[in-house]
Amino acid sequence: MSANAGGNGYRLKSYEFRKERETSWRELEELLARADRGGLSSLSGQDLYRLPLLHRAALSSLSVARSISLDRNLIDYLESLCARAHVHVYGGKRSYGSTLRRFFTETFPRRVWAMRRAVAISALMTLLGGACGYLLTLHDPDLFYGFVPEPLTQGRNPTTTPEELRKVLYTEPEGQGLSGFAGFLFTHNAQIGLLCFAVGVAAGVPVALLLFSNGLMLGAFGALYANADLGLPFWLWVLPHGVTELLAVVLCGAAGLRLGASLVFPGRYSRLDSLALEGRNAAVAVLGCIALFLVAGILEGYFRQLVHHDGVRLAVVVATSLLWILYFAGLGSRSEPPSERPGESFP
Repeated sequence: MSANAGGNGYRLKSYEFRKERETSWRELEELLARADRGGLSSLSGQDLYRLPLLHRAALSSLSVARSISLDRNLIDYLESLCARAHVHVYGGKRSYGSTLRRFFTETFPRRVWAMRRAVAISALMTLLGGACGYLLTLHDPDLFYGFVPEPLTQGRNPTTTPEELRKVLYTEPEGQGLSGFAGFLFTHNAQIGLLCFAVGVAAGVPVALLLFSNGLMLGAFGALYANADLGLPFWLWVLPHGVTELLAVVLCGAAGLRLGASLVFPGRYSRLDSLALEGRNAAVAVLGCIALFLVAGILEGYFRQLVHHDGVRLAVVVATSLLWILYFAGLGSRSEPPSERPGESFP
């Protein structure tokens, strides 16, 4: 009788132990099943965040089960579950080449595609700034001085003659090598983009202001050249590198907006956890943008100054625009894993 009572108590102990922890085990099983079928790339950012946490929880359960001598079947189940999770959490590392290839063919475009609504808002803020800067400066050229900081004018302002403005468009700048020119512009625009990302933690408001003011400067320059009847040549001069450069700034701005949204709309997370999770997602987009800034810097410092034919410049504008559309829409939307992320309701 006592032996039977002891056996019942033993089974009851195992039942209660399983009941308290089984939900997390089932969640881990589901993640492992999906990872087994499609690899870790089939898991969302949140899933990858949860996987090691669930793995550690299962290891803790296994340790407790062994220490209090629960039934062998439960221990075997937990050992198998932990072993499967260990393979995915601590599996063999990829080569650097494989990691880079996967980042630029899967991770980066998918992350940009996932935040495409924030990208649209970021682009809209830039376009609004550009339109305001263009129309206001076209009406009152003196506003150029208020929209464009002196270091960025490089001697161009409303008092510059059309001949001098044309010379900038079709000849190599004097007094500096092309590599130095490219380095300056790359550094400047990269700083703007990274600043947009960094200030996102302030609820995203400074991001919108930065994007709008950046658009103001570009629009003011456009109006400066339009007043000299050089509007079209100016855009053909800017956009061969500008398509890539402005895209990178817009993507950094979108990442900053998502950071702000994670604080304002944390969902079922605490604000700190929401910021940490969205920060990882946004950082992926910003890392990819560094490569875009590099491409834009090369185009700005070398190609733009070496190629003076408007037809060739137009061809490059069309080609780069199509390239980035196909890249992000094609690779980004392909097999996008479902996920729940903070700020997903924004916008």
